[in-house]
Amino acid sequence: MTTPRSIMQEVSPKLAEMTVDVLFGDIWERPELSKRDRSLITVANLVALYRTDQLKGHIGRALDNGVTRDEISEVILHTTFYAGWPTGANAARVAKEVFDERGI
Repeated sequence: MTTPRSIMQEVSPKLAEMTVDVLFGDIWERPELSKRDRSLITVANLVALYRTDQLKGHIGRALDNGVTRDEISEVILHTTFYAGWPTGANAARVAKEVFDERGI
């Protein structure tokens, strides 16, 4: 199975290394914000930036980090008013895919 990480490793090994070591190994591990809070921030940013591929994975990560389905829905609603209707409609579709895959 080809994953975003394996593609990144093949195309840009240094980017893959920095993603693991810096982004997830350092930034996500800083104690100043919980992983749950970082997930909320990340989902909101990905909704606003219309980053569909990354959004799907980070909604899953948010659920794993304790963010509820209702909270994800609220993040999408709130962000829609700042980032635009198409971004919110897109995010709702992506969230539904993740919720359906998890049976929630």
